[in-house]
This record gives sequence, structure tokens and C-alpha cells, in this order.
Amino acid sequence: MLGAVVRPSPPARHWSPLQAPHPDSLWPTCSSCRRMEGSEELESSLLTQPWASVCLGESTFLAKVCFRDTGYILLISDLSSVWYESANAKAVGQRSKELNKRLTVQVSSFLHHLYELMRPLLAGQLDATTSFSCHHTAGGLSLHVKSELSGLPFHWEFHCCPAPVEMVSRHLVKPLIQMSLALQSQVQKLTSLLLQKDAEIEDYRESGATLSRDRLRTEPFQEETFQQHFMVKSLPQICGAGEGQAFTSTLQQLYMAVTHQEARQAQKRQLSEDAEDPAPAAETTEHPHPPPPSQEDETASSSEGITPTSSPAQKPRLSVAKTKPKKAKGLFS
Repeated sequence: MLGAVVRPSPPARHWSPLQAPHPDSLWPTCSSCRRMEGSEELESSLLTQPWASVCLGESTFLAKVCFRDTGYILLISDLSSVWYESANAKAVGQRSKELNKRLTVQVSSFLHHLYELMRPLLAGQLDATTSFSCHHTAGGLSLHVKSELSGLPFHWEFHCCPAPVEMVSRHLVKPLIQMSLALQSQVQKLTSLLLQKDAEIEDYRESGATLSRDRLRTEPFQEETFQQHFMVKSLPQICGAGEGQAFTSTLQQLYMAVTHQEARQAQKRQLSEDAEDPAPAAETTEHPHPPPPSQEDETASSSEGITPTSSPAQKPRLSVAKTKPKKAKGLFS
């Protein structure tokens, strides 16, 4: 049987197809956290990866993926539905044996090769030696990859199921709303800057300054007129550009900036919750059991003819301690 020679598996780290690995570290480390199928770090690493437009046959999708040597998570959408798959190293190893019976490869190296195949696809740079195809299954989406590994045929299948609403909201809806708010704030600041520039130009004119080149002359900026022109002329062109243009490089950068902020805030909330959790436990475990009475207290109680009972309320230590001087005086007087 032929076997592919692979290098030893690296430490547990993650890599993104849209981020080239550093020459000194093939898989950059990540300290993010997630709450999905026992792999919190993997989904939070996926959160900060941008969406990319990919073409599979005649269909256009938005996709994002994050790999580690312990597994991967893929999120893909046609803007009508959203699917995902999260697979750990054990599941990847079992499926690789079923699809590639002639290959003997360590799981971490198998995942790294799969990452190398997915990276050009998400970057829009298709490799002639690799083909991708997809088809809809009952309630899901199957993505097929065909390539080569060490001169042998290489096959892989992503078995995607519908993504839960919480996942769609976290990776798509919330970031898009935050991006819209960020862009709106940017437009407002630019509008304010334009109005200031117009006031500055008008001051120059009133001072007698003239343009040396008349073609540079502009009309004062009118915000309402600009908005109307944008809605009538520019917006139809943007909406008709096609679904494949959903995330340009500039929007990808904005998406990553927004999701990094969300990841930091989530980490702060988690640290705050962890810091508050031990407080109630400390209050309840400070004195779980009252200390047993000392031998001196028991002797003093028996000298006065006090019979101890099983009820804690009938033998408080404070009351015994207050009567001790009287008992001692009665014994030695």
C-alpha cells in the first residue's frame, strides 16, 4: 500500500485560509473562545474571519472557514440559507479513511493540506489541479473537493447542515448591523468635513482669492441633494452588481474590525462573570459547620447541671462564655 509521507503534527493552533501563515509559525495561535460542540476556541476564531465570495459551478456563495490541527469549522451561505459543519480530529480521520483508502496521513497534516486547498478558493484564485462542486441534500449542503496529495488522488466532502439561528445572528446579522452603524457614522463625519471645507473656500473667495484653474471649481455641498441623487442613481447600480460582490476587500476589513471588537467584549464579559461566580460560594462556605465546644466549656456546663441536647439553639457558645466567670467564682469561693 502506498503512503503519503508527512511531517509530525505541530502544536494545537488554528489557521485561516485568508491569512497566509507566518514563515516562523505555520499556524498562528488564537486565544478566542466559542460555545459550540465542545470547541469554543474554534468558533470564535471563525467569528473574526471575513466572509468571501466563492463560485461553485454556476452558484455563488459566501463562505468562511477556520482550520486547526484538531478540526475545522465551515460556514457557507447562498443568502437564502446558511449551512455549517464543525468536525473534530476524530471525525476527520474516519472520513479521510473512507474517502482516501490509499492514503496514510496524520490527521493534522490532512487538515493542513485541506486548508491549502481552501485558501485559493476563498481568495478567488482557483488552482487548476483542484476542483470544487456542491449539491443540495435533504436539509443540507454537500461540498466536494478533488485534488492530489503526494501524487495520489485526494477527496474530501464537507457535510453541512442548517446553521442555528444564534450562529447566523452572531456571524452575519449582528456584524452587518454594526457595520451599517459604523458606515453611517463615517458618512456623518465626512459630511461635516465637507461643510467645513465649503466654509473655508467661501472665506477665501470673500478675501479676493481666485482659482488659477477654473475646472477645479465646485458647487457648495448640499447634503439633501446628495442623498436624493444617491438613492436615485447610485443605489440601483449597487443593488444590481450581483450577490457575488457582497463583501469587497474594504468591507472585509471593516467586518474583521467589528468582529474583533465583539470578540474582545465577549471575553471581557466572560472574565467578569468568572470573577463574580466565586463570591456566593465564599459566603455559603465560610462557616458550614459551627465549631465543636471546647473541653473547658463542656466541663463548665456539667458543673452547673446543664444537660447538653441535640439542638444547636439550646447550647450557643456565647451564652456559655458569659456565665463562665460566675461558675468559676462559685466553685472556688
